[in-house]
Amino acid sequence: MSDLFWLTDAQMARLKPFFPKSHGKPRVDDKRVLSGIIFINRNGLRWRDAPAAYGPHKTLYSRWKRWSEKGIFARMMAGLAAGHGEEQTVMIDATYLKAHRTATSMAAKKGGRGRLIGRTKGGMNTKLHAICDSQGRPLDLFVTAGQVSDYIGARALLCGLPNVKWLLGDRGYDADWFREALQDKGIRACIPGRKQRKTPVKYDKRRYKRRNRIEIMFGRLKDWRRVATRYDRCPKVFLSAIALAAIVIYWL
Repeated sequence: MSDLFWLTDAQMARLKPFFPKSHGKPRVDDKRVLSGIIFINRNGLRWRDAPAAYGPHKTLYSRWKRWSEKGIFARMMAGLAAGHGEEQTVMIDATYLKAHRTATSMAAKKGGRGRLIGRTKGGMNTKLHAICDSQGRPLDLFVTAGQVSDYIGARALLCGLPNVKWLLGDRGYDADWFREALQDKGIRACIPGRKQRKTPVKYDKRRYKRRNRIEIMFGRLKDWRRVATRYDRCPKVFLSAIALAAIVIYWL
C-alpha cells in the first residue's frame, strides 16, 4: 500500500544505537516493526487494525509495550536531541492533552505516580510540559495530571536546561524562584510579569514574539492522533507516544 509509512535505511541507522540488545532469539525485523508502530501511533488505530504489511499486530504491540516500559523511545528522543547545538534560546510551555475513557478506566496501581490524569473544566486530561530550542524542536518532555501547575513542570525541567543565554516563557512561569534559578544558571528570562505584580517586569517584547514556535511544535505533535488523545493508561507508555512523534517529526 502506497499510503503506509516506512522508515528509510538512513533513519534506521540513526535509531539503531538506541536499540536494546537482543537476548536469545533474534528480534523480528526492526524496520518493519518500528514502521508499523509509527503508523499506528500517527493514525490513532487499534493495534488489531494494523495493516498486514507490518506483520502480526501482537508483535507490534508487544514491542511497543516492552520498549515503552523500559523507556527506550524516551531515550531515543533525548539522545537525538542531545546534538541540537542550541546556544542562544530555549522556550518553555505546557499544553493539555485529552484523555480517552479507556485511559481513565480501572484503578491505578499502588506505589506509583498514578495515571497522571486530572479533571479540569475541559474534562479529563493530561498536561504536557516541554522545552524546545529556537527552531521549535523539542529537547525535553514531562507529563503531569491536567490540573497541575506549570511551576511543577518548570521545576522538573529546570535541571535539564542546556547552556543557553535566553529562556522564553509566558506569564504562567512568572515566579521569583524560577527567575532566580535561571539567573544562577546564567540564563536570562524573557517572561512577562503577572498582572498582580505591583512592580512591572521588563522583558524583550521583540524576542518574546518568537515564542510562537513552541505553540507550533505542540500543534504538530497533536497531529498524531495517539498524542492528541491519550488512550494509554500507563503514563510512561503515553510519554513514549509523544517522544516517538517528536523523533519522527523533528529528529529524523
